[in-house]
Amino acid sequence: MTMRKFAFGIAGTLTLGAAIMAGGAAGASATQAEGGDSTGVDTWIVPQTQEGGDYWSAERMEAAIPGDVLVADEAASVSASTSASEPGAPVSVPAQAASASVAPKAAQEQPVDTIGKVFFSLGGSDYVCSGNSVVSANESTVASAGPCVNEGPGAFATRWIFVPAYENGTAPFGKWPASELAAPSQWTSGGDISFDTGFATVAPLNGQTLTDTVGASGVAFNQNRGLSYTAFGYPAAAPFDGESLQSCTGSATADPYGQSTSQGISCGMTGGSSGGPWFIGSGPTGKQNSINSFGYDGVANTMFAPYWGSVIQAAYVSASD
Repeated sequence: MTMRKFAFGIAGTLTLGAAIMAGGAAGASATQAEGGDSTGVDTWIVPQTQEGGDYWSAERMEAAIPGDVLVADEAASVSASTSASEPGAPVSVPAQAASASVAPKAAQEQPVDTIGKVFFSLGGSDYVCSGNSVVSANESTVASAGPCVNEGPGAFATRWIFVPAYENGTAPFGKWPASELAAPSQWTSGGDISFDTGFATVAPLNGQTLTDTVGASGVAFNQNRGLSYTAFGYPAAAPFDGESLQSCTGSATADPYGQSTSQGISCGMTGGSSGGPWFIGSGPTGKQNSINSFGYDGVANTMFAPYWGSVIQAAYVSASD
């Protein structure tokens, strides 16, 4: 069995993040420190001097490498953690609509406003993944895959931007640079594929938050397994070119190779789609409940995703407050 990685969070007032944690997070809680500790979340404050949107020309975006190359096949040998397979109480947060006035996009096939491409640099190379704007107290949170924010284990990404509704090299809502990156320490310290999820907090753009501009999908954690999902992403490896949004729909089935926390749906997306959202139900209006993660060479046309339990919920809370 060989795994292939697709490169494809005031007194008397409860914040959104605090409410989510109080509503069912069992175990890990968020931290604002760089480096691993018992709380289970690592974060990195992006230096204000770091290059962001200005670096990412249309040519550089087109030439970016699908981020699946950052994760070796040996990731399959990492044992799934029992903490992820024991969910806390179910948590579900509704979506938030955009409030800013934004000119409509001139595209023959409309992308989804909240879903976009993630561009970043690691080790001197430029990479691309997929991501999605998710509901948050800071109105500035993007969900993506673990290797799209941190090498797992290793360094955090630089020059990280989110381009919502990307299509054919265009950025209709602008390029949103990260101000902070967060991921479970199980990913940042050990590359555990069971916790393959990362979050970014992005800076305001033109005086507006990301949510005000494109809206934000609802999120859900500690849900039942075997649900029906619609997955979205920007696959860039053949036969795709990464220039348009793709989707897959299916009912989740268990991982056949012992990754007890992973589920798969029928899907032929390739490298570049990693980090794209899994929505419960049909279409992009459901709550996000995971991300495109990996596939097996021995399981054709199947995309697997990590279970969003209490650990990934803690990373989300860290990024979203």
